[in-house]
Amino acid sequence: MNWFFLTLGYSGLSPKAPGTMGTLVSLPLGMAILIYFDETTLFLAALLISLIAIKVINKYEEESKNHDDQRIVIDELAGMWFALSVAPAAGVAIGEITNLQNGFLIQSLLSFVLFRYFDITKPSIIGRIDREAKGGVGVMGDDIIAGFAAGISSAALWQGWIYISKMI
Repeated sequence: MNWFFLTLGYSGLSPKAPGTMGTLVSLPLGMAILIYFDETTLFLAALLISLIAIKVINKYEEESKNHDDQRIVIDELAGMWFALSVAPAAGVAIGEITNLQNGFLIQSLLSFVLFRYFDITKPSIIGRIDREAKGGVGVMGDDIIAGFAAGISSAALWQGWIYISKMI
């Protein structure tokens, strides 16, 4: 069960880009939680999963002596869900997903792209956490911060777009 959890339903076992595959699995799950519940539920779910994952990752690393195994992608789920809980803060009904005016779909996809960018390039504190933090905190921490950075960036870009489009 722990391997199923850590690899996010075995999506982390993908031979090509396991982190991206884990994020792709996380995106529609997070969007569904936003649609059927709200951003607070998604945020709290990401927080709970993060806390559980830190403990499970610590146990896995102690047993395997392998830090930040690329097959572990539960950190991508947490980061993506934190990004989504910040970015498309307006709840939408299932029929409104494709309405580009509300920004839900655009911000969700933009959050995905920005999260992958921050997670791969690891700028600033994201990289520092990745390099210096040990165990589960190190594995989860950089993705959590990358998620918040992606969500805030996505929301700022969307709000900037709205502001500019009103001026035109």
